[in-house]
Amino acid sequence: MNEFIFWAREQLRVDKKLLLLYCIVYFLWGMGMDWFGTQVEIARFTHWWQVLTVYVLYMVPISLLLRKLPFHAQYAYGLIAMGLLEFGGYALGSSYAYPDNVLDQFFNIRNFSLAMALFFALYFPLGNWGVGKLYGFLFKRA
Repeated sequence: MNEFIFWAREQLRVDKKLLLLYCIVYFLWGMGMDWFGTQVEIARFTHWWQVLTVYVLYMVPISLLLRKLPFHAQYAYGLIAMGLLEFGGYALGSSYAYPDNVLDQFFNIRNFSLAMALFFALYFPLGNWGVGKLYGFLFKRA
């Protein structure tokens, strides 16, 4: 356990500009996805501020922990993290799935949360790649 704690501390020890960039990108990404999910009536958060708790307080630290791993490992670990999040969100009612939404129709209602977890697990490798590119563009110029 001590090894994991040491490793996690090292992964989370990042430049404050990088951390701020992650928070901004993930917050905007979350607001956009919540808006999109509401507009097309797939799913939404019960409260707008859940974007902060999910995308910034939950997903940013996980992204930082996973960022140096290969794409497939980020996706696999991200799938575990998103599976727990999706299960908890719908079980507690803090996320709302619109009845008979397009994912229900395509995958059926029993596979809705699984489809959401499989999709949102891509956030970790894609988010790390995108934030890394943006950080390099904004702050690593010669």
